[in-house]
Amino acid sequence: MQRLIALLLAVLLTACASQAKHAPGIALPPLRLAPATLGKELALQQRLVFRFGSQVREMDALLEVDARDVRLAVQAMGRTGVTLQWDGAQLSEQRAPWLPSAVRSERVLDDVQFSLWPADAVRAALPPDWTLSDNGSTRELLHGGRAWLIRERVNATTLQVRNVADGYDLTIESVAGGDVLP
Repeated sequence: MQRLIALLLAVLLTACASQAKHAPGIALPPLRLAPATLGKELALQQRLVFRFGSQVREMDALLEVDARDVRLAVQAMGRTGVTLQWDGAQLSEQRAPWLPSAVRSERVLDDVQFSLWPADAVRAALPPDWTLSDNGSTRELLHGGRAWLIRERVNATTLQVRNVADGYDLTIESVAGGDVLP
């Protein structure tokens, strides 16, 4: 059971061990945006569906953001694998002992911020050779004229994220009782 949960979380939070096989040799830039730059408080309960190669996994996440902190808990099969807290300066995490070291909290935070934070805040954090395109429904992180991270808004409660650099797709759906996605 613990091995299955560990596998699910590894797929969820990017499979670094297989990155060389799937990634075309580019590393996405870190964002590390201040929580307040979201511009509002947020509390979301989400269903996550990860696709990595032929594998498809579902997980649950609880996300809370206020002006001071970003808090995220990811669960698989009712067990918490990791909780993250970002205060704009320090990223802290609590990990289950069975969670693989390949699970990178920094990448999880960056995917959340890329997907939900305002485009201007994301642009301000990018290095000079990266650009952000955002038309309201589709957001792309570009380098060398190629999109490496893409977020598409399916509807008010669902986003689809494709991470070309790390080789996975993610569907994020806010469930009943939570806020709609920003």
